[in-house]
Amino acid sequence: QVHLVESGGGLVQAGGSLRLSCAASGRTFSSYVMGWFRQAPGKEREFVAAIGGSGTLTYYADSVKGRFTISRDNSMNTVHLQMASLKPEDTAVYYCAARRTILGVHTPRGYDYWGQGTQVTVSS
Repeated sequence: QVHLVESGGGLVQAGGSLRLSCAASGRTFSSYVMGWFRQAPGKEREFVAAIGGSGTLTYYADSVKGRFTISRDNSMNTVHLQMASLKPEDTAVYYCAARRTILGVHTPRGYDYWGQGTQVTVSS
């Protein structure tokens, strides 16, 4: 079992930056593809970014390309989401998730483990 705990959420002004972190409890962290999803009130959970086990492959939703950067530190069992140039539409609960393969990373389906989420609110 892999337990995921997100942190770093909060209230930021539009145009600002925020760094989310996800700590994983497990000894096979590097074997998992890690992803970030977000869900706004009344909306479906949507893909934000994903990163392969070694950290060499990254994927981003079109809405965040050029603004968000996903990274991981396997020695620390952590994955991060550096968010820059934040917009009010980025406001959502952000979830960290883990899956076994890189295929299908853009959908919540196939992710085996999920964190509890961290709230990100971007004000105008």
